[in-house]
Amino acid sequence: MNIVFFGTPDFAVPPLKILMESKHNVKAVVTAPDKERGRGQKVTFTPIKKFAVENHIPVLQPEKLKDENFVEQLKKINADLFIIVAFRILPVSVFTIPAKGSFNLHGSLLPKYRGAAPIQWALINGDEKTGLTTFFLKEKVDTGNMLLQKEILIDELDNFQTLHDEMSEEGAQLVLQTVDLIESGNAKVQSQDDSIATKAPKITKETCKIDWNKSAKEIYNLVRGLSPVPGAFFDYFEKKYKVYKTKVNSEISLEPGEIYENKDQLIIGCKIEALEILEIQP
Repeated sequence: MNIVFFGTPDFAVPPLKILMESKHNVKAVVTAPDKERGRGQKVTFTPIKKFAVENHIPVLQPEKLKDENFVEQLKKINADLFIIVAFRILPVSVFTIPAKGSFNLHGSLLPKYRGAAPIQWALINGDEKTGLTTFFLKEKVDTGNMLLQKEILIDELDNFQTLHDEMSEEGAQLVLQTVDLIESGNAKVQSQDDSIATKAPKITKETCKIDWNKSAKEIYNLVRGLSPVPGAFFDYFEKKYKVYKTKVNSEISLEPGEIYENKDQLIIGCKIEALEILEIQP
């Protein structure tokens, strides 16, 4: 099938790669515009653009997704299917273009964790499993009819990076399976049960701030859900400290926020138990 692929970050690269290496034809890639970053304001582009350029795939980078010229460009490609992995919300005028529709790869077992940060919230909430879902787009975000799902177990030592990488690779397989299923004409869809839907809102600075009045287990999960980026943090004597790795310590008794340290350990009291800091950066 002829495909247009929409994506931006590293998470979307394995799905694009597996499609490019398959029997299907990736006609074009849509990704975010180039940006000036860093002190030197050097122009950089997205991981998806980097992969596309290296593999000679045409790239579209619209500032506005409703732009008439962009919509016309998409129509002229005459793709059978649009595939979206970690991209912006598409307007109806875009996702209704292809004859076989547009589907999205989402990092949760929908309808659980609808929203921008499903992987992070699964870890922050201490879930023991999560998963991936492919679903056809509807106007309301993350509510479309589901195609395939894949369950993924969360290891106690997983953090955002390790789970993200595993889900990206598993997601690539699920995307290819979904495309093959749609092409065969055997795709069966299942509607989502809105009554059991939960949200996974965007991670904010407030989300990242450690509250020592919570239990050590809750803070442990917060830290791993935000590690290595953007990183959980706390303030101490007007300095910010980012915490990347911890473990629960049930042997020492401390008040919330009280610090115990020696040459080998840094332990901070929580509402229940204490937290040993294993990786920290001022």
